[in-house]
Amino acid sequence: MSLNKKQKKQLDVEHKKLHQLQLQLAGAKKQLDDPEEVARLEKEIAATNGRIEKLKLA
Repeated sequence: MSLNKKQKKQLDVEHKKLHQLQLQLAGAKKQLDDPEEVARLEKEIAATNGRIEKLKLA
């Protein structure tokens, strides 16, 4: 399994997005102004993880 430049770039972008989402989730859990935001962020993190796994398998 060898990734080309485009796949590596996509993977890097997804990892950065995942990191940012995890930081947002941690902040949202500390400050529960909007409980729906926590669920939305968790759903988005799961989707991002799915895209990362898909790229790794490609």
